[in-house]
Amino acid sequence: LAWAQIFYLASSPLVKPSTRRPTVSSGPPLSSVQSEDPSLLLSRAPLPLLSTRFPRMQVSENEEQLGYGSKRFIGAVADKYLAKYGESSKLFEDPSWTKTKADIVASALLDWGRSSGATVYTHWFQPLGANGLRHGGTGQVHNHMFTFGKDGKPKWEFSGAELLKGETDGSSYPNGGLRATHTAGGYTILDPSSPVFIRGDTIHIPTVFISWEGYALDEKTPLLRAEQAMNREGVRLLKNLGFSTEGVQSNIGLEQEFFLVPRDAYARRLDLQMTGRTVLGRSAPRGQEMCDHYFAPLNPHALECIKTIQEEAFMMGIPLRTRHREVAPNQYEMAPYFGSATQQIDQNLMAMTLCEEVSARFGLACLMQEKPFAGINGSGKHNNWSIGTSEGINLLNVNQVTKATGNPAIFPVIMAALIAGVDKHGDLMRASIACPGNDFRLGACEAPPAIMSTYIGGSLTQFLDDFRNGKATEYKPVKKMLQTGVDIVADFEVPAEDRNRTSPFPYGGHRFEFRAVGSTQNVSFVNTVLCALTAEAFKEFSDKIEAGQSPQEVAKVALNEHWKVIYNGDGYDPEWPAKATKQGVCRIDSGVDAINEMANPKNLKLFEDLKILNKKELEARRDVNLVHYVGMIEMEALCMIDMIVQQIIPALKEAQMSVESVQKAVDMVQKGLAAMHLENGLFEKATLARNLRLETMIEARVFVDNAEGECPAHLWPLATYKELLFLDANQDSNGNTV
Repeated sequence: LAWAQIFYLASSPLVKPSTRRPTVSSGPPLSSVQSEDPSLLLSRAPLPLLSTRFPRMQVSENEEQLGYGSKRFIGAVADKYLAKYGESSKLFEDPSWTKTKADIVASALLDWGRSSGATVYTHWFQPLGANGLRHGGTGQVHNHMFTFGKDGKPKWEFSGAELLKGETDGSSYPNGGLRATHTAGGYTILDPSSPVFIRGDTIHIPTVFISWEGYALDEKTPLLRAEQAMNREGVRLLKNLGFSTEGVQSNIGLEQEFFLVPRDAYARRLDLQMTGRTVLGRSAPRGQEMCDHYFAPLNPHALECIKTIQEEAFMMGIPLRTRHREVAPNQYEMAPYFGSATQQIDQNLMAMTLCEEVSARFGLACLMQEKPFAGINGSGKHNNWSIGTSEGINLLNVNQVTKATGNPAIFPVIMAALIAGVDKHGDLMRASIACPGNDFRLGACEAPPAIMSTYIGGSLTQFLDDFRNGKATEYKPVKKMLQTGVDIVADFEVPAEDRNRTSPFPYGGHRFEFRAVGSTQNVSFVNTVLCALTAEAFKEFSDKIEAGQSPQEVAKVALNEHWKVIYNGDGYDPEWPAKATKQGVCRIDSGVDAINEMANPKNLKLFEDLKILNKKELEARRDVNLVHYVGMIEMEALCMIDMIVQQIIPALKEAQMSVESVQKAVDMVQKGLAAMHLENGLFEKATLARNLRLETMIEARVFVDNAEGECPAHLWPLATYKELLFLDANQDSNGNTV
């Protein structure tokens, strides 16, 4: 935890205290919250969301002194309150506690909440169709933890039944036809794989979301089913390879990119407020062409905002370890330590929420959209993915696997299965990243192309080639030492392979990095797909081994059949798309086409065989994503029309400039929008929407951006790229745009 000590104890305030942290009333003494009388809650002022300044800490190895996880109900935090009922946090190691000890846990949570100033609870779930639109990407309803006795007086109460299950209107969320107003029942059920946590006065209980008929209405349920399938087939395959384990799970680390822009400039952009993306805007004289932003010192005002995000996340057990500037101006990244997929996704959603809410306190706006500005890099969310055993062995780390099993043949078998899965289900991988913003990014020299290949590096490629030809015995990646040529600087070690940032799914020595994921995305479906294709490949390998084939022979056949998906070259090479298509590697340029392929017969069989999604559930997800795509483009087109008609045309007239070209732009967009509205077929409508966005709106934008370049600056009604993107140059001592 040394890093945590450093970022809490380092650096004095860089701005005035009055601007560094907002003033928040603390309300009445906490004793009123701890009182036996819940009615006192009704009259007291609200508590702050969290401490407005994390207390200075002594350097210590004791994480409790650091405050890490003090708002998360596991470990020592949970032990303190469960002890009263004769239990400890060890009960969470067996999910059957939900059947036998829910009332005990509920009582302990109530005690914890009251002592922490949190007397409200919510079931916290992940509705479909939330990417880039729904604040925080989650659904929640807040309830106070009290009821009324026979005497009419309120009393504290929170039951196991309330902890385990809630109910809401399933028809009011995107559901792809799984629910309707007359069949609306939806139920939130506690997910025991992800810890309960507190934010502000509210206990957050992670849940799944299920319809009255048992259909998954959320992002998380299919992921838990896929994890279950991968665990089952992973344990089975390892047993067939001579190694026993209690379980297998996926672990991920998510690199979250985003922009921080001045909020007063943001307030002068209808498009940013409504869609998170600028649909108009002339490029500033300076962009990222000098490569001067990446890893530069953080802007002081943005740094204070990010530090607060880290502090609040830290208390909820979200270890946001890394922070740095990204390639584009005003673009930043934060990343945590690795963890289990379900917990990491929950934590990423909360981190995104914190970014949006905390930035507002600092006079900034956080933009998560994949491509908020033209002409500079957009944002992604790199999904670093590995598979681990319950005993802590990383199955993608050859040294760990060989040491634990004593069998050097296990690693190439696992890699062969994964390579086969990527080749067989590249279309599903492409569909999993098909969010509207990614149509601007993929293959644009800022993100990998829409070709689902994998990079594994020269030495591993050579080893697997030897393996499939019966030559190799053991893969031993050789690290090398480099010298700087400076005597006083020590020699240093580098990995066996270089980094390939142009591959959508490169292997990095102990994990794969799905680099093509969009920044707004809830990555539950991304990881559902990775777990599903892995589970299927493991199952197929086990079936053949149990039928009498040797593991090595099964792996060799798979490598020979799917070798084409390995590509160690430059993904930005203009000749690669045609070459990939000729080789039969999955290439789907259009996000709409990729979404439409989600429910094809091959993919339906995959999900049904593994009991992850049935036909209705899979088709519902396809339809929700198509509707989401259409809706996003419709909002962008309407913003463009309103901004031109209501703001830009009047400004040009005041400047005594011709409005003919910008009126033509309006007419073009309106015509395309009308054609989209007339189309009834969902796929066809989405196809028209994509054409409207990537062709018509881009052409229309040229007219408006040219007009911006000619209009006197004092008459131009919109915040410009210069005002939005250069916080360093455009802010006063309080961080306001000047």
